[in-house]
Amino acid sequence: MLKKIQETADYLLSKTTIRPEIGIILGTGLGGLVNEIKAIDSFPYQSIPNFPVSTVDGHKGQLIFGTMSGKNIVAMQGRFHFYEGYSMDEVVFPVRVMKFLGIKLLILSNACGGVNPEFQVGDLMIVEDHINLIKTNPLIGKNEEELGIRFPDMSHAYDKELIGKVFEIANRHGISLQKGVYAAVSGPTYETPAEYRYIRAIGADAVGMSTVPEVIAARHMGLKCFAFSVISDLGVPGKIVEITHKHVIDAASEIEPQMTLIIKELLEEI
Repeated sequence: MLKKIQETADYLLSKTTIRPEIGIILGTGLGGLVNEIKAIDSFPYQSIPNFPVSTVDGHKGQLIFGTMSGKNIVAMQGRFHFYEGYSMDEVVFPVRVMKFLGIKLLILSNACGGVNPEFQVGDLMIVEDHINLIKTNPLIGKNEEELGIRFPDMSHAYDKELIGKVFEIANRHGISLQKGVYAAVSGPTYETPAEYRYIRAIGADAVGMSTVPEVIAARHMGLKCFAFSVISDLGVPGKIVEITHKHVIDAASEIEPQMTLIIKELLEEI
């Protein structure tokens, strides 16, 4: 695995002059942020050695190198999910490559279902913690000491200082934010009403099919993490309606400009 990570990182570094300090992963319907990036180089996933290829609508599938708010960044326009049939190593492979490219901070976004009864469709939630319900973990197997220690601490998976900065930025612009716990499930089915009740009962505020494996891999390697969740539908008794993937994309796209504004200003301040 290490050989493939290094091979991919070396290939990308040989093709771009950008040396990124921040990595960004854009989830379903949230790819509009790339319009704010001064792109220098972009690579379709299929052109990158050892890279998986995204198979989900709303995930364009390219790696972008450029600048934003004066910072060198690398952004994934589309991610990989366990439900696509990829192994956990494949799901988090891009995060590990980003580390080898030189990033110190990983910013993630996703569209998800809200199970907190105080949430509404279109809310922007800052992830303060997570619950892994995928039934597997990207660190299972032989530990690669070059990546991180065998038993990484996860008591501060999401950087508290960055969370505080984001709330300050949102307050300046009159943007309302939620804060909560994100539960990750394997998918690809949306949850049943009983599953929504269970997920709420164990302490989650939102549920989705991504983010947590990437954060685990990132924290294993010592990267700071920050994550946004866009509430695209509700799993709250009395508010559950039939949804489609298009509904999720549309809901995420509507709130994406607020998320983009916050990320731009966050990068200016760090």
